[in-house]
Amino acid sequence: MGESEEKKSTKRDKMRWRWMIGASITIVLAIALASRAKPEISPNFGDTNKSCQCSQGKHRHKGTVEDCCCDYETVDHLNGEVLHPILQQLVKTPFCRYYKVKLWCDCPFWPEDNMCRLRDCSVCECPESEFPDSFKPFQRTLSSDDLKCREGKPQAAVDRTLDSKAFRGWTETDNPWTYDDETDNSEMTYVNLQLNPERYTGYNGTSARRIWDAVYSENCPKYPAEELCQEEKILYKLISGLHSSISVHIASDYLIDEATNLWGHNLEIMYYRVLQYPNRVENLYFTFLFVLRAVTKTADYLEQAEYDTGNPTEDIKTQSLMKQLLYDPKLQAACPLPFDEAKLWKGRRGPELKQKIQAQFKNISAVMDCVGCEKCRLWGKLQVSGLGTALKILFSVNNEENLVQILQLQRNEVIALMNLLNRLSESVKFVHEMGAAAEKLVQGRMHYSSRLKSLVQRILASIVKT
Repeated sequence: MGESEEKKSTKRDKMRWRWMIGASITIVLAIALASRAKPEISPNFGDTNKSCQCSQGKHRHKGTVEDCCCDYETVDHLNGEVLHPILQQLVKTPFCRYYKVKLWCDCPFWPEDNMCRLRDCSVCECPESEFPDSFKPFQRTLSSDDLKCREGKPQAAVDRTLDSKAFRGWTETDNPWTYDDETDNSEMTYVNLQLNPERYTGYNGTSARRIWDAVYSENCPKYPAEELCQEEKILYKLISGLHSSISVHIASDYLIDEATNLWGHNLEIMYYRVLQYPNRVENLYFTFLFVLRAVTKTADYLEQAEYDTGNPTEDIKTQSLMKQLLYDPKLQAACPLPFDEAKLWKGRRGPELKQKIQAQFKNISAVMDCVGCEKCRLWGKLQVSGLGTALKILFSVNNEENLVQILQLQRNEVIALMNLLNRLSESVKFVHEMGAAAEKLVQGRMHYSSRLKSLVQRILASIVKT
């Protein structure tokens, strides 16, 4: 009898160990699968969840965009049917695809440390032969045969569409809203934006987080949102909207598998960094309409500008696309005034407040020199410059009658402005078309994770009872 009881006890112990091993395996698998429901992936400029929370919206993006003169449904319709198709063509023209930028920058706030792990962080500069003769003394150039520049890919070779004819009719003036000295050509280089797309680069960690932390900590007001004046709210919303747009760009063009160089959409990134925070989507739409208003306000100026690159066919196309964008009848009928800047800077504090906010935005543009990833720095500087150009247009003169006579834009500012509007347009379109799919995907994984956790709990309970 004693031996029989001992065998039964041994058998029970073996069964218990089998249960425990099986449960452990199940728990490990459940944790691994559940963790996929909310991956820890960093966007281009750092964790968007680190931004200061001045306000949290609650509505689900219906009705009029706050502080604007157009509703969400109209924005989505006009963007899909009119703006996005035109902008996609415009930014590919010779005039709009070459951007002059200072990439060799010393960070004015802290020692710069590069935290980029992908070759896509690097920027391929344009060879000297691609630009007009008058530009050549100012170039830091690379050979078109440089494989490091081309990343070993024939399709990355620079498109040589420009000949020896110089750009004409554009001024060389500094923008009081931005930090860079736009007239310092000795420090500038030309970059083909079509060969250096903005997308995920692996730039993350402390270096990346510090960028947005600096932007928000220095410029987001440190008092309750209800005490903010309208102008201060708008500065925050512009930065938040740009931030959201950049996060969407990274999610839409993400490195899914580095081993096979597979790129695609990462809808989880978009949900966890943007969609689950309603105010971030609202601010994206606001920034889009704000920049659109700047473009439409300066329609007469841009219509009269010279888009001369030495390629008559492309130059005519550029001017035609610009006119289509500026005077589209559907846009003028549905959303003639995207944003009303005339309401701002009123009262005795107006001039002082404008000077204060101008200094804040200039400081934001200086932070872009601290971005440790070269390609991220390129697109950060371009988009902040585009936003600074929009601020310059809307707040440099008080009425449209004197705009053409008073406003002076340089070619680089127009290029930045149009590329920024295009990037915002792409973000709005991606959110509109893929937002529901992103939410469904995340909710489905959350539900699956919940079921796995429930299974683990049942297994653990059965072990305890055994």
